[in-house]
Parts: sequence; structure tokens; C-alpha cells
Amino acid sequence: MLVKVQKWGNSKGIRLSKEVLAEANILVGDELEITSTKDKLVIKPIRKIRGKYHLQDLVTKIPQDYKANEENWGAAVGLEVML
Repeated sequence: MLVKVQKWGNSKGIRLSKEVLAEANILVGDELEITSTKDKLVIKPIRKIRGKYHLQDLVTKIPQDYKANEENWGAAVGLEVML
């Protein structure tokens, strides 16, 4: 695929087709890592699961003395009530 570098405001950019993005499994809004050498750019998606946090990062923030408690949400109502 051939593309042209274009000016957007004070920046430059390229457009990638939906086929290229689909093949690389990249969605609109995904974060990308770009590395460059003398004459080559490598663009890789940063793999995150559903959003901006990694589960392991969140788990490390749980205090060591944390104890999970069961919550009482009251009686079942609505469609979850089975007859």
C-alpha cells in the first residue's frame, strides 16, 4: 500500500485503510508504539484489555491487608427472579 505524508495543522500524518488496520487488529482510539531507524518506521499496537488499565497494575494497588466482604443487595427483583 502506498500512502502520502500530509500536513495536518502543525503536524504531519498518514492515513491507514480499514483493511490495513483490520489486518493489524488496530481499532480507532488504540494506543500505538512507533519506533524508527534510519529509513524505517515500525508501528505496533499497545495491547490493553478494554480500556486504559492492565489488570495486573490494578491488582498491585490493592492493600495487603484488604479483606473482601460479601454485599447484601436485597431481594432479587426483575428478570433475574426465576419462577
